[in-house]
Amino acid sequence: MTDFYPLKVEELKRETKDCTSITFDMPEEFENKFKFKQGQYLTLKTDINGKEIRRSYSLCSSPIENKWQVAVKRIHEGVFSNFVNDILKEGDVIEVMPPLGNFYVEVDQSKPKNYIVFAAGSGITPILSIIKTHLASEKNSTFKLFYLNRNVKSIIFKEEIEALRNKYFGRLEIFYFLTQEQRDIPILNGRFTEEKIKELTNKIINISDVDECFVCGPEEMIFLIRDGLENAGLSKEKIHYELFFSGQSEEDKQKAAKIVEQKFEGTKVTIIDGGKEFHFAMDDDCDNILDGALSSGADLPYACKGGVCSTCKCKVIEGEVEMKINYALEEDEVAKGLVLSCQAVPTTEKVVVDFDV
Repeated sequence: MTDFYPLKVEELKRETKDCTSITFDMPEEFENKFKFKQGQYLTLKTDINGKEIRRSYSLCSSPIENKWQVAVKRIHEGVFSNFVNDILKEGDVIEVMPPLGNFYVEVDQSKPKNYIVFAAGSGITPILSIIKTHLASEKNSTFKLFYLNRNVKSIIFKEEIEALRNKYFGRLEIFYFLTQEQRDIPILNGRFTEEKIKELTNKIINISDVDECFVCGPEEMIFLIRDGLENAGLSKEKIHYELFFSGQSEEDKQKAAKIVEQKFEGTKVTIIDGGKEFHFAMDDDCDNILDGALSSGADLPYACKGGVCSTCKCKVIEGEVEMKINYALEEDEVAKGLVLSCQAVPTTEKVVVDFDV
């Protein structure tokens, strides 16, 4: 069952000309349901022009602040982002799903740790939550933040980031990379490149001292940084990343098309959700389990439908499916039978999936 709760907008703040933060008023009776880890996200739902729209946004606040805040950056022709930046008002109510996501590591107070974090644009939101939480909770842990934006005015939460540097003096280093303004230091001009990652790992990042790395932004940037750090010697297990959006490559599109061709016509699907079963048959209009279930009247959790957010993940109990794309699940999760229902194409006569995972 998809559980959404009505939350009132307590505060709207224009962080930049095209980004607005939303702070929710959290009723005491909802607080336990909305406890979260640094780096997790909320799924928001509202009606816009008679159509239900859902979007996921990372919490930029820290759990230790007892505050629920997300930031929404305007996207060209983005229905939800334009609604937030132009129409939403303080006092309005939005339906919100409790926090989800695995983009975090547990706080470790037993020893100081060294973190490196990379973000682009609104990718700073979960990164900011992570920085605030670990700096406050882990004595003497350090962060190096590498943050990419168009120009200084487009840097989201710049004042808050600078305040954190002053508060934790010597424990937070910040490197702003700009694509439309020139800096005095050449490496800080322009996007991340393979050469820049090599220079960073040679001159600024001591790979042997890095305990954890977090990366959030577009797919191309994330995989460039991931590969560059791995080539420099950083263990794959220490690199955590989260996509904010993804444009499928031609290779991904061709792979997805081949998987759809394997779809078993008329698969009998059983959904287990909230301990209850829902049965339906796949038809020609839907190629994935989530869309098939929704079109048959099921109420299931989902947000992006792009294989990025993992809100719709479930476990295959019986039968087989193939995922068209997967940007959200780790290898060990897939090995345990977890799939993204929005990308899961049934390839056997019967499939049973469990959303109670």
